[in-house]
Amino acid sequence: MNKPFSASAEQVAKELDTDLVKGLSSSEASLRLAKSGPNSLGEEKKVPLWKRFLQQFADAMVIILIAAAALSAYMAFKSGGGFEEWIDVIVILAIVILNAALGVYQEGKADQALAALKKMSSPKTKVIRDGKLIMTDSENIVPGDVIAIDAGDSISADMRLIESSSLKAEEASLTGESVAVEKNADLILPEDCGLGDRKNMLYMGTAVTYGRAKGVVVATARDTELGKIADRLTNIEDEQTPLQKSLNKLGKILAVVCIIVCVVVLLVDIFVQKLPWEDALMTAVSLAVAAIPEGLAAVVTIVLSIGMTKMAESNAIVKRLLAVETLGCVDVICSDKTGTLTQNQMTVKVLYDGEKKYDVGGGGYAPEGKITDESGKPAKIEGVLQTLIRAAVLCNDASIVHHGDSDYSCIGDPTEGSLTTLGMKAGMLREETSHKYPRETELPFDSDRKMMTTYHSGIEDNKWISYTKGAPDIVISRCSSILTSTGVEKMTPEKLAEIRETNHNYAIKAIRVLAFAYKEHGDGSKATFADEENMIFVGLIGMIDPARTEAKDAIAVCKEAGIRAVMITGDFKDSAVAISDNLEMRDPNHMDAYSGEELDKMSDEDLLEVVEKTSVYARVSPEHKVRIVNALKKNDHIASMTGDGVNDAMALKSADIGVAMGITGTDVSKNSADMILMDDNFATIVKAVEQGRIIYSNIRKFVGFLLSCNVGEILVIFLLSLVPKSLIPGIAAPLTAIQLLWLNLITDSFPALALGREKGEPGIMKLPPRSKNEPIINKSMMGHIALQSVGLFVSVAAAFIIALLSMNKGNTFFYAGVLADAASKGVHPIDIARTVAFATLICAELFRAFAARSERYSVFKLGLFSNKMMNIAVGVSLVMLIAVIYIPGVNSIFNNVALNPLAWLVILPLAILPFALSEISKLAKSGLHK
Repeated sequence: MNKPFSASAEQVAKELDTDLVKGLSSSEASLRLAKSGPNSLGEEKKVPLWKRFLQQFADAMVIILIAAAALSAYMAFKSGGGFEEWIDVIVILAIVILNAALGVYQEGKADQALAALKKMSSPKTKVIRDGKLIMTDSENIVPGDVIAIDAGDSISADMRLIESSSLKAEEASLTGESVAVEKNADLILPEDCGLGDRKNMLYMGTAVTYGRAKGVVVATARDTELGKIADRLTNIEDEQTPLQKSLNKLGKILAVVCIIVCVVVLLVDIFVQKLPWEDALMTAVSLAVAAIPEGLAAVVTIVLSIGMTKMAESNAIVKRLLAVETLGCVDVICSDKTGTLTQNQMTVKVLYDGEKKYDVGGGGYAPEGKITDESGKPAKIEGVLQTLIRAAVLCNDASIVHHGDSDYSCIGDPTEGSLTTLGMKAGMLREETSHKYPRETELPFDSDRKMMTTYHSGIEDNKWISYTKGAPDIVISRCSSILTSTGVEKMTPEKLAEIRETNHNYAIKAIRVLAFAYKEHGDGSKATFADEENMIFVGLIGMIDPARTEAKDAIAVCKEAGIRAVMITGDFKDSAVAISDNLEMRDPNHMDAYSGEELDKMSDEDLLEVVEKTSVYARVSPEHKVRIVNALKKNDHIASMTGDGVNDAMALKSADIGVAMGITGTDVSKNSADMILMDDNFATIVKAVEQGRIIYSNIRKFVGFLLSCNVGEILVIFLLSLVPKSLIPGIAAPLTAIQLLWLNLITDSFPALALGREKGEPGIMKLPPRSKNEPIINKSMMGHIALQSVGLFVSVAAAFIIALLSMNKGNTFFYAGVLADAASKGVHPIDIARTVAFATLICAELFRAFAARSERYSVFKLGLFSNKMMNIAVGVSLVMLIAVIYIPGVNSIFNNVALNPLAWLVILPLAILPFALSEISKLAKSGLHK
């Protein structure tokens, strides 16, 4: 629709052919969705498959390898040789293409995982269809839909407001103005009104920070104001994580080292070993490329993506790869109480009308259970008790939905849902009561006032009455009178003390208490905050949200893991302490509990000391959360912070890991967070931290494995190239270019990915959190890489020299054929020795992959074959090794010859050496730590 801000809501509705009360019918909405398409700005422009494939060749090392293939092709062409001369070219190019295909595949898997997570976290919108309020995916919104809007909602389409109450919206994404803009549905604006001045409109991509409203959708998807500038928003490049940057930097350093070694090997082969310069050049260049872990960054990406998918399966959606890395460092988890540490199934259990106390039976949102007096008899719903329950039903925005049998759910705030259920138990259905006493206006709840007030007509002629609910200490302090069975009386100090004592007694039992009051007004009164003064107290309603049993177990795990769990809640201090003690959150070193009021009186310097010994913060505002997390960070803690409201966005952004609630959280908080809990469960945070530790541990495993393999290969080629022929006749490079490339393909792919799928080691959550600044290759790993590299060199060098000396003496132990016929078949002692070295190196690296499964525990303690992926990876690799040694025609491509089966009696024992060294070193370390 063109310029809906210059027309009334009724005119807009007429043009869009919609009903402002009942909304569209489901069938009409489906027809419009088919016509207008999904309400989405579309995916970022995808890179074509062919372009992604070519991008794999942009790496400097791949370019060097292609240059080597081109050089080999030139020499083959120049020599005029047959097929055998072209084998090197074909194999090198085949491996280059295979690596490129693998890279595209890995990127595709990562993209699929991220797309699945994005779909899981897609925003929802409250829409009125067929006269009923439902939740639907924002993509399903169509022009003409009537939308219900509350504070914290992200706006999913452009809409003309129908009604509004104290509405404010943050429109920085469109106008650049950071201050929230007041909105008014009653305004009709001129046609030339600027975007930032359209106070009767809400736009896609903005967020409601205050109040509530209804609006009719006038534009979706690319027709919205945001859609018109979408091209500017979709060209943002993904930033590499710190881990990926450090690994890429490591790869470059290793490349420089390899190039230096390459030059040295080239000079030795030409001037010392007197090899033809063409062979020397090919070996040197192939060595430099083969020794680089080209796929390291790709393996890290896919392992992190797999980790993100695993977390999603456990109800934790991690939005950024960086968050996966940081999770392993967390040493303080700051958590909300309601719904996170508790079950979020609020149930009213007690009532107090200023004179009498009542108990309420039942549990959850089902309207099952009776209201009884202190003697256990059914209570009569009349007088003050009736007024109290009516106030609870009317000063309320939650609806209870019956799904059949005893299955009920809440649309809205769980606390308000329990009040709606209370009304159902008392025979006051919310729909009927709201129809009888229509809501005329309201003062929405906000975290500063900690109250909500609604105004209703229909109780007395020419009068409105306002009902206020909120935090007992605040509501009570604003009441000058009290409703009793004999009428309204002045609030006395004695009665005030009795009310506060009742509230305190409820709170220390972990009962959440809300106070209710009312005030009478003239017909058509304007809602003002002054109406929340000099009110008439009507009673207290107490509800309980039981602690999650899994939260208690998760907190125990946190203590073992060196992680401190901290409760941050808006509830009363006594109630918060009671729940925390029930969960055993506090310990002798962290027994303190502070309220928001106490934090306000505290300097930032004092807070730095307080956060080190405090486990409970009560009655806090979002601003307090920011101060707490900043203090923890200044003390060098890695803090996770939960939040669900609009104003929590700053705290979530300030924390090292911001965690939004998937069920109760607003869209704004979800957009600001690093992780979203789909079940709002504290135990899920702990599981995510554990998964973060497992992922980082696995990354260390395959980084150490790959680098020690590469360094071992360099030592084998470099050091053996320095041995003079006068000492060992016939000695030459122990591995050819093609053999090196094959080694790279085998050892850099299957076992590394298998290590990335390793399950968590025993006791991983009993270790202290690692430092955020700890390098992935620390002193321990450097020593491990050095030990394994030397072990690989000794194994391969011994196998190579033994085989070469044996062949020089005419021994047939290693050769499967007739030695006298070997020369005529083009088989020389160096070919047999190289095959033995080739087989030994591959077996050594595959065997050692089992030892690499843990840095601390023996593989025999983990279970030698407990990683099925590793079993498959090693099995496939060994079958491929046998194939390239024994299949005629295939073995000649890789410069291999068929070995005598007896040769494996030398190869296998030597190949086990690096595995044995790794296990012995772990045993020695464990002995030192005892």
